[in-house]
Amino acid sequence: MADHVQSLAQLENLCKQLYETTDTTTRLQAEKALVEFTNSPDCLNKCQLLLERGSSSYSQLLAATCLTKLVSRTNNPLPLEQRIDIRNYVLNYLATRPKLATFVTQALIQLYARITKLGWFDCQKDDYVFRNAITDVTRFLQDSVEYCIIGVTILSQLTNEINQADTTHPLTKHRKIASSFRDSSLFDIFTLSCNLLKQASGKNLNLNDESQHGLLMQLLKLTHNCLNFDFIGTSTDESSDDLCTVQIPTSWRSAFLDSSTLQLFFDLYHSIPPSFSPLVLSCLVQIASVRRSLFNNAERAKFLSHLVDGVKRILENPQSLSDPNNYHEFCRLLARLKSNYQLGELVKVENYPEVIRLIANFTVTSLQHWEFAPNSVHYLLSLWQRLAASVPYVKATEPHMLETYTPEVTKAYITSRLESVHIILSRDGLEDPLEDTGLVQQQLDQLSTIGRCEYEKTCALLVQLFDQSAQSFQELLQSATASPMDIAVQEGRLTWLVYIIGAVIGGRVSFASTDEQDAMDGELVCRVLQLMNLTDSRLAQAGNEKLELAMLSFFEQFRKIYIGDQVQKSSKLYRRLSEVLGLNDETMVLSVFIGKIITNLKYWGRCEPITSKTLQLLNDLSIGSVRKLVKLSAVQFMLNNHTSEHFSFLGINNQSNLTDMRCRTTFYTALGRLLMVDLGEDEDQYEQFMLPLTAAFEAVAQMFSTNTFNEQEAKRTLVGLVRDLRGIAFAFNAKTSFMMLFEWIYPSYMPILQRAIELWYHDPACTTPVLKLMAELVHNRSQRLQFDVSSPNGILLFRETSKMITMYGNRILTLGEVPKDQVYALKLKGISICFSMLKAALSGSYVNFGVFRLYGDDALDNALQTFIKLLLSIPHSDLLDYPKLSQSYYSLLEVLTQDHMNFIASLEPHVIMYILSSISEGLTALDTMVCTGCCSCLDHIVTYLFKQLSRSTKKRTTPLNQESDRFLHIMQQHPEMIQQMLSTVLNIIIFEDCRNQWSMSRPLLGLILLNEKYFSDLRNSIVNSQPPEKQQAMHLCFENLMEGIERNLLTKNRDRFTQNLSAFRREVNDSMKNSTYGVNSNDMMS
Repeated sequence: MADHVQSLAQLENLCKQLYETTDTTTRLQAEKALVEFTNSPDCLNKCQLLLERGSSSYSQLLAATCLTKLVSRTNNPLPLEQRIDIRNYVLNYLATRPKLATFVTQALIQLYARITKLGWFDCQKDDYVFRNAITDVTRFLQDSVEYCIIGVTILSQLTNEINQADTTHPLTKHRKIASSFRDSSLFDIFTLSCNLLKQASGKNLNLNDESQHGLLMQLLKLTHNCLNFDFIGTSTDESSDDLCTVQIPTSWRSAFLDSSTLQLFFDLYHSIPPSFSPLVLSCLVQIASVRRSLFNNAERAKFLSHLVDGVKRILENPQSLSDPNNYHEFCRLLARLKSNYQLGELVKVENYPEVIRLIANFTVTSLQHWEFAPNSVHYLLSLWQRLAASVPYVKATEPHMLETYTPEVTKAYITSRLESVHIILSRDGLEDPLEDTGLVQQQLDQLSTIGRCEYEKTCALLVQLFDQSAQSFQELLQSATASPMDIAVQEGRLTWLVYIIGAVIGGRVSFASTDEQDAMDGELVCRVLQLMNLTDSRLAQAGNEKLELAMLSFFEQFRKIYIGDQVQKSSKLYRRLSEVLGLNDETMVLSVFIGKIITNLKYWGRCEPITSKTLQLLNDLSIGSVRKLVKLSAVQFMLNNHTSEHFSFLGINNQSNLTDMRCRTTFYTALGRLLMVDLGEDEDQYEQFMLPLTAAFEAVAQMFSTNTFNEQEAKRTLVGLVRDLRGIAFAFNAKTSFMMLFEWIYPSYMPILQRAIELWYHDPACTTPVLKLMAELVHNRSQRLQFDVSSPNGILLFRETSKMITMYGNRILTLGEVPKDQVYALKLKGISICFSMLKAALSGSYVNFGVFRLYGDDALDNALQTFIKLLLSIPHSDLLDYPKLSQSYYSLLEVLTQDHMNFIASLEPHVIMYILSSISEGLTALDTMVCTGCCSCLDHIVTYLFKQLSRSTKKRTTPLNQESDRFLHIMQQHPEMIQQMLSTVLNIIIFEDCRNQWSMSRPLLGLILLNEKYFSDLRNSIVNSQPPEKQQAMHLCFENLMEGIERNLLTKNRDRFTQNLSAFRREVNDSMKNSTYGVNSNDMMS
């Protein structure tokens, strides 16, 4: 223990400094000293003293949080007796000190919840000592309101704690505890909570009493936590609102069949202050989302009827909905009416006509008040979207009346958005909804379905509003006295209309469309194209960015629906375009698209959002309609003139920073596709196309050859160039075109790329594009890297790859300590691309890697040694924390263990252990790709080990090579690593929702054959942990698993084992479904 943390007084003083001081240095010093304290051996005793004698709340808080850390640690856990003592001490402490600060009470309850969760399966004299939470809190519940609040909070926090997985303990253990808690205690807690709520509401709540308020709040939180429990282990992401079904267990049926449960919450909503209502509504949202299969049809109809009655009552008395939180939760409740019930069921509810009228009025009013709670509108629109989408399928004879109300909702949305424009422009401080393109896009997706219901009315409204705005806009432009404000209003209105027209055209995909509707689409498209001609003609003087983005959104929808081979060219839309604009066929319409793209690139080159969306449109067109596009003169113009003179975004001086050049890759991918259509083997045409890029490379080479050059200019030129090249390399996926590119870049320009890495390794804005280009060049996409028999190009390409990886790797490791928040950008991203590059080269099948050692070439060795150096510089946690890094690392490791196992075997023991532990951690990763890759790596390693062991036991004249011998020796010295993985894989297969069972089965057989004794012990511990009546069945499952399996790893034997494993998993699951016991073996829990 450090000398300066001695007495309690010092500790209290440090707590004060940590929580109260405003001086950062003092606080950091206090934090450091307290971290030392928490890691000291006598921390436990000191915490108890702090709780007993500490005079300040902060020291009590420190004691509670330290104890929580102590009971949570996985290595060197506290003994059972000690944890029982702490639990009892905390309960007594809370019971004897009702006046603690709120945050201390909270921290102590958190400690109680953590001990209870982690000790859920701990037994003392055949008694599960941590499972009597309800008994523990009974004494609190029978006391005064203050104590009652503590008791309820304990249950609420415990439910929450058990529902949340933490990263320090295995997910398997969490799921077993959560399932056991669900089966043994959760329903009792829920029932208790509802009964207490009934009592509280029956007592004529004294709403002026603060403590009564607190109790009500905690009861509602507890009920919500019970209903929000992850009953079947499917919800890994709490932020998602799409999990619209609450998987209530069948044993809870009685609570939901009893209409008083539902009635209780609706009554509470009307009787308590608006500040509590959001929690009541949150509970109702969960109750409304109870899985359909909990009821039979009659029960479900009755339940729905009560639910709709409750909603109707709220709509008839909407006073509380003026509170934004109430309003938000109520919108969520309305959305659940359709997400969990069918339109056919809703229309049969007694008051349906009245309720749908009230909901429609509520929606229309909400849309008209667009500035109030804009984030809640999503739920209302999702309700109407689902209702509109169901219309064609509803079989009920009762009228659904949506043909009356849906057009009202469509009209309210459109008109309210148009009316918002003037208000936003004339008032300061109001947020413009158009600024949030994500939210606009989400609402338009919903409107696209709603607007297609009674489409004639939607179109008539849009045509009328568009004509009014377009006419006013044209008149204002021609008037000399028009105010900029009036022009801005009409531009804003037209922006909304263009977005909405794009959306409703895109909605055609969801509905069977008629000729009349296609003709209506034609009316709308003609108007937008006429507006585009008008605005484009003014771009030299002025343009409107939001209107241009709306145009691009419209073009994207128009392309999806009406451009491409699957569209009927006899469509009425084309007839209308021909009559009004003289566009007779698809080629002419495409020329309008390309004209718009060129105009945007010409005038909006400095506006990144417009440039990138325009290029994305070009890219999408180049995938689908490439042959028709190439015939257009505008496209030929682009292929012959792709320079900054014509396309300003290709210039190197107009970007504020280097990352703005990303869109160049998209541009050149599209150009590459277009060029390939007629390129064939015409090298002259290729050379002609590459002239601007050749000039750029020569310019960089010229700069590098002098000692003094403008570094910024060199960086910009090079980064722009490699981004362009990566686009072309991505598009050239045929052998002839790719070979032209390869011969153009190698050997002339490769040294320039290497030099750039050498000079600017510390600047990711430069290295990332260069490394990505190299990774693209070595990627054997569509077998394009097929070199002739007499060509050394494959080996030469790998040499360059090795040189770049080695150069970058050795230099990046000299960076020293990088701050945690910059480590990915400055270091790990580049390393991740190097891993991907090496993987692509090793698995591309265009290099014979045996040649390198044979001829004394160290290119392969250098690349692999650099990989190891880079790997050892990355902490284990980072490998799994950064998804791109983990995917590139594990896919590279898969290739190495498959084809270069001799290299892995030759590594130092600490490196081998690092790699094996990274595989072990990856087996339990949430990302299925990572998990599958780890299974494959493990399979290759285990197979290699098994083969070497088999060879070493046979009497052969040729001894094992040195590497294999050393590798065997290391593995025999550390058997626990492989055993741990055997335990993990078996654990996942038996107890978890195993999504990649086939992959898991492949290494398992080898693991079992290498560790037969350990497997037998593991099997016995699993069998013995079952209840006595289940042990025989479990033993039989294991017998059947190894039935007919021989001691070899031949494919036939493996396949049989995989089949046995499927049957084994089914049998074990059936056997355990009826068991409340968990597995108590330490191996299985670790």
